[in-house]
Amino acid sequence: MSPRIDRMIVLTLAAVLLLPAASRAQDAEDLQRWDDLKALYFPGKSIIDAGDLLSLEAPTRAEDAALVPLAITPHLAAAPGQLVEKLWLLVDANPVPLVGQFRFGTAAATGDLAIRVRVNDYTLIHAVAELSDGRLLATQRYVKASGGCSAPASKDPEAAMARLGRMKLNLPERLISGEAVTAQLLISHPNHTGMQFDQITRSYVPAHNIRSIKITWDGKPLLAVDADISLSEDPSIHFSFIPTAPGTLAVEADDSKDNHFTAQWPVVPAPGS
Repeated sequence: MSPRIDRMIVLTLAAVLLLPAASRAQDAEDLQRWDDLKALYFPGKSIIDAGDLLSLEAPTRAEDAALVPLAITPHLAAAPGQLVEKLWLLVDANPVPLVGQFRFGTAAATGDLAIRVRVNDYTLIHAVAELSDGRLLATQRYVKASGGCSAPASKDPEAAMARLGRMKLNLPERLISGEAVTAQLLISHPNHTGMQFDQITRSYVPAHNIRSIKITWDGKPLLAVDADISLSEDPSIHFSFIPTAPGTLAVEADDSKDNHFTAQWPVVPAPGS
């Protein structure tokens, strides 16, 4: 056997032997980061493993780090009488880990939610839900992505500003009175993080992002969002509500430059059987 082959075998064996140690080091770093985030965002609170009561769907490897889809679904059949009242989403390794706090109002059907986020590095993503009885449940997924917070905007800046704050509501073609319906809200906004570099001006684009979103159904609170820079460009939010009669779905949003946006849509469900 040649010396070159011997050296390759030695290097390969060394790499294999080092993998568990590297993995343990990464796990320890992830655990320490999560402990730090719990102390920062939930001081003095006890957070328990959600088990089967809450699921978080996320891609293992993101196609686009600036537009990573997440879906959170509660499964509370084993916790009768409980509802999700608040939900926190955290991308642990992001410069600003807290994507947002989501508060579900009396008009919300369930505590399910789907959004798009920025992911800046290989990281754990956590969803923490507060139930009616005050318990905090957490679930997590590991996502491989990088550069989401510094990724350049996908749209021409002038076109983006011309459409700033415009909203669109997507609903199923047929709504049945008394049945839960999932809606999608889209808000046109660049959601600049302050970390994106403009190759023309040779400077960083100032942060400019959606800060709050309030959704009501026929005057009743449905969903309130306090967000930060980890929310994606052109925020997309899927949420559920139960129309029992014709009504109006209304949205108000504010951004970090004190712009205020509003929109509303009539919703007319068909009579139930």
